[in-house]
Amino acid sequence: MVNLSSLSSSKVLLSLIITFAGACFLPVHGEQTGQPRRVLAGDDSTQRLAIVATDGTLEWEMKVGAIHDAQLLANGNILLQDGWTKIVEVTPDKKQLWEYDAARKNGNEGKKVEVHSFQRLADGSTMIAESGPARIIEVDKDGNLQREIKLKTSHPSTHSDTRLVRKLSTGNYLAAQESDGFAREYNSAGTVVWEYEVPLFGNARKEGHGPEAFGNSLFSAIRLPNGNTLIGTGNGHSVLEVTPAKEIVWKLEQNDLPGITLAWVTRVQRLPNGNTLLGNCHAGPDQPQFIEVTPEKKAVWTFRDFKNFGNSMPVQAIVE
Repeated sequence: MVNLSSLSSSKVLLSLIITFAGACFLPVHGEQTGQPRRVLAGDDSTQRLAIVATDGTLEWEMKVGAIHDAQLLANGNILLQDGWTKIVEVTPDKKQLWEYDAARKNGNEGKKVEVHSFQRLADGSTMIAESGPARIIEVDKDGNLQREIKLKTSHPSTHSDTRLVRKLSTGNYLAAQESDGFAREYNSAGTVVWEYEVPLFGNARKEGHGPEAFGNSLFSAIRLPNGNTLIGTGNGHSVLEVTPAKEIVWKLEQNDLPGITLAWVTRVQRLPNGNTLLGNCHAGPDQPQFIEVTPEKKAVWTFRDFKNFGNSMPVQAIVE
């Protein structure tokens, strides 16, 4: 006669052994293909901003709220956001040196406002893009308003008037305006001197954030040394390089990389070697969150870490 109690105990023990053995083979840290790099990564879903070492360990981390932007400054401090309105500068040991709350400053009291982009400028002031008020401002170290640029908005949205905005070396501002589907360049007087509407390429809009969605809700636009503009098209699942005459001269599409599916393409950067870095947000745990691609559309480096981060990692930057 079979001892059911012993059999049950054996099954439980076997299950525990299998579970433990499987856990031993799970990656303890994030995975990189290609030459390992240090990465600054920020994720909404896990509320974590961290510097990931080349071996995958977290050498620095901080709990944050909603986050779409963060920068490692030349002095070693980190400029980051903690929620949709607050921007802070912290030292490596997390001592806060500076704070700006867009909900409480410079005419925004009682108004709806969200910040999705900011930049520390060479003169020590800080540029801030405000969705809701639809403006770009510059403030001094005391938070006093130094400059204001009103934005053109066809589809006003407190949550998505802007995504990443950067001040150019010319003094102009290049703004990714998500809800409008436009990259726009403004001069110091607030005049639009160049704009580009991200095409739908004949496709129908589809709601959502993942690979199944589609639209032209761009996340980023940067000006290249050759004068072209590199655009991360958000739910367009692509990267576009566009000339001043608005001709597309390079395009990376959703399924151009074997084994990789692009979802919400966030930050983009053109490296000195001619390769392109791009963020791949909302693509799912089987997909890399950060990718380097050659002009020939070959992925030569990827970063994936769903242990420390989640499916909403819009901040991705290489830390040299």
